[in-house]
Amino acid sequence: MSALSTEINRDIDEQAAKLNQLRAEVGKVIVGQNYLIERLLVGLLADGHVLIEGVPGLAKTTAVKAIADAIQTQFSRIQFTPDLLPADLLGTEIYRPQTGDFTIKQGPIFSNLILADEINRSPAKVQSALLEAMQEKQVTIGEQTFKLPEPFLVLATQNPIEQEGTYPLPEAQVDRFMLKLRVGYPNKEEEKQIMQRMTSNENITITPVLNQENILEARKVVDAVYLDPKIENYIVDIVFATREPNLYKLEALEKLIEFGVSPRASINLAKAAKAYAMLSGRSYVTPQDIKTIGPDVLRHRLLLTYEAEAQELTTDDLISEIFNTIDVP
Repeated sequence: MSALSTEINRDIDEQAAKLNQLRAEVGKVIVGQNYLIERLLVGLLADGHVLIEGVPGLAKTTAVKAIADAIQTQFSRIQFTPDLLPADLLGTEIYRPQTGDFTIKQGPIFSNLILADEINRSPAKVQSALLEAMQEKQVTIGEQTFKLPEPFLVLATQNPIEQEGTYPLPEAQVDRFMLKLRVGYPNKEEEKQIMQRMTSNENITITPVLNQENILEARKVVDAVYLDPKIENYIVDIVFATREPNLYKLEALEKLIEFGVSPRASINLAKAAKAYAMLSGRSYVTPQDIKTIGPDVLRHRLLLTYEAEAQELTTDDLISEIFNTIDVP
C-alpha cells in the first residue's frame, strides 16, 4: 500500500470518528431515521443542497435543527408561507433620510446552514429567490452582489404536493438540489421510543462537536476518495439511459420519460457517491455506492409523461428499472 493511500485511509478514519460523534449527538433527539441522517451528512460532506419530502410529524425539521446544533456554525430557519417575500429571505435596501443614501440589510440567507421549512408553501417568486444563492453561492441586492459564507447549505423540507396549500417547485430550482429524500413512518419499536421520550420531562441538549473548519477539512478528504474510470462510465451510462433508453435495451421507457436528467445528475451522483463511500469508511467508490445513493440523486430530475402517470408509475419505478438493466462494472 502506497504512502498516499495510507494517508487517505488515516484521514478517513479520523473523519469517521468525528462524524460518529455528530451522529451520537443527533441520536439524543432523533429516534431512528438513519436514512435521513445519513443522507443529510452526505449532502453536508458533498457540498450539496438537500430536499426532504414527507408528511408532517416525521421529524424532518427536528433532524435538520439537530445537525445544525451539533455544528458550531451560523444557522437560520426560514418558515415559508404564502405571504413571504423574496426580500424576507435575501435582504433589502433601506433608505436613510439623514444621509440621503441606501444601506443594505442582509436577510437570514446569510448563514452557513439554511433550513427552508415547508418550502412549497410559498409561491414560485419566493422559491426562485433561492436560485442564485444555491448555484452561485452569492446574493444580489439592488446593484450589489454579496458572497455567502462557506460552507453554505440549503436543507429544505416539503409536504407531498397533493396536500392543500402547496405549490410545485420550479424545475430549475429542483435541479439544484443534490438529493431529494423521501421520509417514511417509523417502525413500531421506534414509535414506542419516540412516545416514551416525548412524554418524559427530560431536557435533552445537544453539544456542538464540529465547527466550520472541520466540515471544510472533511470535504477535502471526500475529494480524495478514488473514483475509478469504470465507475465514471457506469454513472454516465445511467444518466444517458434516462435520455436515450432505447440505446440500453430500455425501449419500454421511451414513452414513459418526458425529459431525462440533466448534467447536474452525473456531477452530483459522483460527488454524493464519494461522500457516501467516506461515510462507509472507504477510500474508493463501489458500484453499490452508486446504486444506493442513485435514486436520491435522480428521482427529482426525471420528468414523466402523462402515460407514465396514467399507469401510476413513479420516478423511483423507472430508476429501479434502469439500475436493474445497466451492466455493473
